[in-house]
Amino acid sequence: MSFKESALREPLVEGNKSYKDVTNDITNSIFGTPTKGWFVAFGLSVALLLYGVFCVTYFVYYGIGTWGSNKTIGWAWDITNFVWWIGIGHAGTLISAILLLFRQKWRTGVNRAAEAMTIFAVMCAGVFPVLHMGRVWMGFFILPYPNTRGPLWPNFVSPLLWDVFAISTYFSVSLMFWYTGLIPDIATIRDRAKKIWQQKFYGALSFGWTGSAKHWQRHESLSLVLAGLSTPLVLSVHTIVSFDFATSVIPGWHTTIFPPYFVAGAVFSGFAMVQTLMLMTRKLLRLEEYITLSHIDSMNRIITLTGSIVGCAYLTELFTAWYSGALYEQYAFMNRALGPYWWSYWGMMLCNVVSPQLFWSKKLRTSIFWTFFLSIVVNIGMWFERFVIIVTSLHRDYLPSSWNMFSPTWVDIGFYLGTFGLFFTLYLLFAKYFPVIAVAEIKHVLKTTGNTPAREAELKAIMDKAAAVDAA
Repeated sequence: MSFKESALREPLVEGNKSYKDVTNDITNSIFGTPTKGWFVAFGLSVALLLYGVFCVTYFVYYGIGTWGSNKTIGWAWDITNFVWWIGIGHAGTLISAILLLFRQKWRTGVNRAAEAMTIFAVMCAGVFPVLHMGRVWMGFFILPYPNTRGPLWPNFVSPLLWDVFAISTYFSVSLMFWYTGLIPDIATIRDRAKKIWQQKFYGALSFGWTGSAKHWQRHESLSLVLAGLSTPLVLSVHTIVSFDFATSVIPGWHTTIFPPYFVAGAVFSGFAMVQTLMLMTRKLLRLEEYITLSHIDSMNRIITLTGSIVGCAYLTELFTAWYSGALYEQYAFMNRALGPYWWSYWGMMLCNVVSPQLFWSKKLRTSIFWTFFLSIVVNIGMWFERFVIIVTSLHRDYLPSSWNMFSPTWVDIGFYLGTFGLFFTLYLLFAKYFPVIAVAEIKHVLKTTGNTPAREAELKAIMDKAAAVDAA
């Protein structure tokens, strides 16, 4: 009689952790002094943020002419970065909501940082449309509020208004989802705090959480409701952003494949950014036993899947342009590949289609170096994708007399770098003053997925029994 062994899942928490160990390991960075690496990263982030603030101030004072945009390419650096940041913020909701609904336990090590990443990325994205108006003090005109100026309402056929509704809804629901998950952990920090200001600060944020059965029941119910609301947002937000392009008549934009194409690309870039952040976090805060190679492997599998979908979308675009017989549409794609901006197109193909296929190798998929390197490569490629879609579709108009080229100014570049400063400053402050890993959720899965002594003894007994049966 033969006995077939089933493969044992790798533990999601390593190091024979107890409940007390989990609390200490994750919250010690909050009460202790940050590492030198944290201070260096925070200093660089603040420097970039201040430079970005200077560039924005310069832009507001002198006007939109300080950007590299022109009459032919009205959307360029700003809208490229807007769509890119919105895509970065997609993975947080996906990990939090969809994986929660499907009860995927491996999400517990990465969901908290991914949720925070979503909030900060959407904040960075929201700055671009407001400043793109030129006169930023007129931003209130896009809000449908009662006024005394007569029947003055926003233009509901304007893509700018669609973005406002999409971003505000996505930001609001994501913020509630993120903060709801934080409340039990904030209460844990409150109870462990020794300084008066910490007790008052975290006590106010915990909303009187006591950990009673009633509180946990309401917490679970609210989390599921918010997850149900957030799941359609994963599809709707970037779908609406894609409508900014797909509802136009410009060759290269007017296509029905844009909504699923943009959603897959957003998830693709979002997961890549989560990998970048998690690998930095596990090193700076010494959380290697909670953000394990198993988490990294699962994330890289999704990156491989979504990268393949994006590659399929690229080929579908080329086929559609060829099959349509429309000369302008065919020229738009030929110009992308062979025109003046050919380097951005082939950089996009290399980074987004070729590089993720390296993750078919488990050795590379579970390598810290290759994961970190390729996660950055993917996000560079996704920026190239947005640049290709926007700039190369606009710079060659129907009339050769209106053809033009785009080059970013120092204000464009400084504004973009400033959003990086804003993003990483907020993330590093979050990692210092709040648990970057969900303590309560890690404890919930510890008994079944943790590498505890009891579980090791249980697995050993199973293996011994299997060996005895196989020998018989």
